[in-house]
Formats: sequence, C-alpha cells, structure tokens
Amino acid sequence: MTAPLVVAQIVQHLAPGGIETMALDIQRKARKPENVHIISLEGTLPGAIEHWPRLQGMERVHFLTKPPGLSFSTVTKLAQLLRQLNVDVVHTHHVGPLIYGGVAAKLARCGHIHTEHDAWHLNNQKRRWLVAACFHLLKPSVAADAELVATSIRQHIPLFTPSVVLNGIDTDKFQPSDQAAARSKLNLPLDAAIIGCAARFTEVKSHNLLIHAFSRLPDNTHLALAGGGELEHKLRNLTRRLDIEQRVHFLGVIDDMPSFYHAIDIFCLASKKEGLPLSPLEAQACQRVVVMTDVGGCREAVDPESGILIKAGSTQELETALKAQLSSGINKENQESARNFVVNHCNLERMISQYDDLYCGRSI
Repeated sequence: MTAPLVVAQIVQHLAPGGIETMALDIQRKARKPENVHIISLEGTLPGAIEHWPRLQGMERVHFLTKPPGLSFSTVTKLAQLLRQLNVDVVHTHHVGPLIYGGVAAKLARCGHIHTEHDAWHLNNQKRRWLVAACFHLLKPSVAADAELVATSIRQHIPLFTPSVVLNGIDTDKFQPSDQAAARSKLNLPLDAAIIGCAARFTEVKSHNLLIHAFSRLPDNTHLALAGGGELEHKLRNLTRRLDIEQRVHFLGVIDDMPSFYHAIDIFCLASKKEGLPLSPLEAQACQRVVVMTDVGGCREAVDPESGILIKAGSTQELETALKAQLSSGINKENQESARNFVVNHCNLERMISQYDDLYCGRSI
C-alpha cells in the first residue's frame, strides 16, 4: 500500500479569513491530519495567536517570518522546511505563496497544487502577467474555487485549464442550534431581528455601505459585526454620526463562529470584490438566509431559493433586499433550503476528497 502523502498548505499569513480557515479545516478533517502542515510566509506564532486565538495549541503550524518585499532567504528557508518535513505536495493559495511555494517546491522536489481564489485580480494586466508567468515557469496543477474564477483563468491564461474545486465547509460543525442561547453568549438582544456580517474591516468589504443601509431599517433591527481590522475606528464613528451606535454591536474576532450564525437572522456581505467566500456558506449551513452582492463567485455560494443577490455599491438595493428578508425571508422553508444547498453542493468532505485526488496526481 502506498504511504499517505505529506502535504503543506502555504498561505501568506495566518489571520482570520476564508482562505486561512480553509487551510485549517483541511488539516483538521484530513484522513491523516498528522500528514498536513500549514506554513505561513509572514508573522510569528505568538503574533498570530494574539489575533486569532483558534491557533492556540495547534500542531504542525509553521511561520517563516518573511520580511517586507522580495526575500530570497525565505525561499531557501521554505525549501529547507519542506525537506525537513518530508513534504510530497505543496498547496499554495494566492500570488505570494504561489511564487515562494512554487520555487521552493522545485528546489525540494515536491509536487505543487495552486488554488486561485479570486477572478478580479486577473483583470489587472501586471497581476495577470505575473500569475501567467508563474503558471508557465512553475507548472503547478491549477484549481479554481469557483466556476467564475476558472472562466477568468481560461480567458486570461488560455493554455491552462483549471480544475474547479468549490470551497467547502464542515456541515457537522455548522448546523442549526438554539438562537436564544447564542444571543445570551454574545450579549445580543433576545427580542430583536439581527443582521450579521463576518468579515475583516477593510475597504473591499464595504461595511460603511452596510451600516448606511442598516441605518434606514426599523429601530427594532440590530446589526452584529464579527471581525477586526484597520477601519474599525472609522466604522464606530460612522455609527455614532448616524445615531445608531446602540443598535450596532462590534463583537471582535469570534472563535466560535457557529454561535455567531445561530444568534443572527440574516447574514449580509456587501463586498466590492470576492472569490468564493466561506462565511455565507457557514451561515446558510446554520439555516440563515443571506443577502449578498453579486461579485466574484458569490452567486455560486448563495442558495437561489432563499438568498438575495444585489449589485455592489448600491445602498438603496441593499436596504431593499434587507427589508425583503426581514419581512418575508425568515421562515422555516427558506432556512431549510439554505442548509440543504450547502450540504449538497459545498461540503468540506467533498472538497477534501477532490484535493486528495489532485495531490495524488502531482506527487513526485
């Protein structure tokens, strides 16, 4: 019998986010978790734990402390680590890990799988040339996390035909539970309709637009924001200017995300750009209806029967969609439809099985 492959997931940094969560879930749910390592190019373990307590006590997590800018020493350090860990296949996510992980994989004689998570960045000519050069020189097996991303790769880098591996989430971990208990745990009001968003406070996530749209909703509606980031201070000031600070709850980074989804009624993501986000999949698995901007692969992450898609950048459309969900979208039929969509199309076991097939095909 062939020995199980040793796989290294390579990410830019380990901070709360969809790609990073996916890497941790692949390790946690792998058939041989002890054979899966996670390597962060940037940062240190203590610094990462400070921002993401989930990492406390985790094994087989490695940090290369890459300095800003191009670092040849990081390539050398990564190649040495791959040899030390006896890695068979590296799995890179995004451009930085593609470059460093791809070169190190060549030096360490490892197979190489690369997942593209965004379609939008290939519209930038310099970024497109960089990715295309990496594909041609490093020759990874390319996967796309959504059909939209695969279409973008085929259009912009026509010699590459990527596999499509939809992002998957753990539907055993993310499942329905008691709402009142979750609200009590998070100190949220028990008798209000609550809209929730889980995303980093960055410009691309458009929290400001969400807050403006929310300010026009009835006074018995609350907004719960999970996450952190550089815009938090500005967003808090915005809620004060709009006189809604008593109805907007900044919860910080939450390690127990199922409780967050259990506590809310509607999940909303108003992003300007996305790949195929995990957070709406997690929310729907917990039987929460969603409102999403129709960007990136979001259409592939939304149950068409219960979710609402809107164009990005429109406060009016977002307000209308949230009001529609508040008035008629929160019912048992829609909630069950949302979960069934994720269970049937976007579950973690299916995703891991597909990647396992790719790993076996690229092992050296």
